[in-house]
Amino acid sequence: CRFPLLALVLTGLVAFSSSAPAAESAEVAAKVDASLLAELPTDASRPMQKIGDEEFLRRVYLDIVGHIPSPEEVTAFALSPSQDKRAKVVEKLLADERFGENWGRYFRDVIMYRKTEDRAEIVSGALEDYLKTQFNANTSWAKVATDMVTASGDSLENGACALIIAQQGQPEEIVAEVSRIFLGVQIQCAQCHDHPTDRWKREQFHQLAAFFPRTASQLILMPDRREIKVVSQDFFMGRQPPMGNMRRRGTAEHYMSDLKNPTDKGKLMEPVFFATGDKLPLGTKDADRRGSLAKWITEKENPYFAKAFVNRLWGELNGEGFYEPVDDIGPDRDCSAPLTLEFLAKEFGKQNYDIKWLFRTITATSLYQAPSAPRRNPDQTPMQNNVAQRLRGDQLFDNLLNALGVSEPKGPAVGGAMAGNPLARRFGLRGQFNTAFGYDPSERRDEVAGSIPQALIFMNGPIISSGIRASGRTALAKMVSEIKDDSALVAELYLRVLAREPSSSELQTCLNYIKDVGNRNEAFEDVQWSLINSTEFLHRK
Repeated sequence: CRFPLLALVLTGLVAFSSSAPAAESAEVAAKVDASLLAELPTDASRPMQKIGDEEFLRRVYLDIVGHIPSPEEVTAFALSPSQDKRAKVVEKLLADERFGENWGRYFRDVIMYRKTEDRAEIVSGALEDYLKTQFNANTSWAKVATDMVTASGDSLENGACALIIAQQGQPEEIVAEVSRIFLGVQIQCAQCHDHPTDRWKREQFHQLAAFFPRTASQLILMPDRREIKVVSQDFFMGRQPPMGNMRRRGTAEHYMSDLKNPTDKGKLMEPVFFATGDKLPLGTKDADRRGSLAKWITEKENPYFAKAFVNRLWGELNGEGFYEPVDDIGPDRDCSAPLTLEFLAKEFGKQNYDIKWLFRTITATSLYQAPSAPRRNPDQTPMQNNVAQRLRGDQLFDNLLNALGVSEPKGPAVGGAMAGNPLARRFGLRGQFNTAFGYDPSERRDEVAGSIPQALIFMNGPIISSGIRASGRTALAKMVSEIKDDSALVAELYLRVLAREPSSSELQTCLNYIKDVGNRNEAFEDVQWSLINSTEFLHRK
């Protein structure tokens, strides 16, 4: 134990005092527990277990800020006698700048993985920056949704434009994503015909698209001209054909095509919001169309808005959503615990869609603090354990850097010829790592598969091969030199890589291996390599 670090308990890691917001969240969490138990009963004689401090700390760090805790933070948390230290550390992490960074990257991927315009990658950095700022400021989720639905201007200055840019400014593609992300409704399946497995009609889809005909995106990259913006238009001097797939000019109104006569102009559609029936007359200006839609989407009377975000966040933090996949909560879908979701969504609405409040509440529930287990079989009772899930690409990259004790390499792609280029993030080492390890966050985690390139990167990638050396100026070389006791060094590596102490059997296995190898440097290189390549390192348990 690092007893000199005991002071951190009082001044650092858990320095937050009990607060009214935490107490209110705990009260709602207790009601969520009771509701969930009533809907999904378990053996009353065997109450849901609670994970230990080390496992909780690693889980909540990864979930909120995307990084594992440092060895010092693990020790400080373990030594803290505070009865509410778990709530305190949640409060601390929500105030950490990395919170916005982690969740900004999450929702960047939610939007960008379903893009229909590949060049939209150029605005992903601005989108990430916008989202990071909103999450750290605890901006209402309703305000974030409104910003994206009504966005206009230069997308490199206003990252909220990215959703429209990513969908080429096409009304049909935009509303499909707006509905999926902010309402959890996959209405795009009704674009060409009535929805095959839900109640939505083709006309309802095109009525929704009628909110966006006057919106267009302009993405032109030329030596003497750069336009990456969303434009709002209400005056039309004839129709100009689009450039490629991108709609560079809007149209006065939206028409639903005639499937039997594709050359026909189709049926003129009024803007009508399918979830509430609210509508606008033909001729309404673009700002009024999109502003009204944003208002109707985020109203508490809309049955989908709060549920969609609660279901998504619940699924991320517990490994299993009330609806799965998390972006498909239509009225004809099965919900595992509808009354619990309804209650939590209403409470979220009462809090004016306070994102940090929802984090506090879910992390205080019994399910969040339950042991992790593999995903259940379809015939088993839902939500009996937290579910382990693979880390996202950004999280893996950050934790790999932390484990090796190295800074993020800049490289020529970021610091040289592409300095200042919005695509620098994509082509830097982080971007390359995300290409290999990234996935669509809206997918079920059991559908996210590993790959041979991923395995090769962790076996002998340049970061690992240079970082796992017990000589030179590496972090491992410093530890091997300074920590002479093998048991203490094994414990230090476990804390640095996995954020926990080794079990007695793990410690003995490592010590036996070190003795058998006979070369201390080589043996500890192998120990660190094996920890980084472990399933535990790749997953959030």
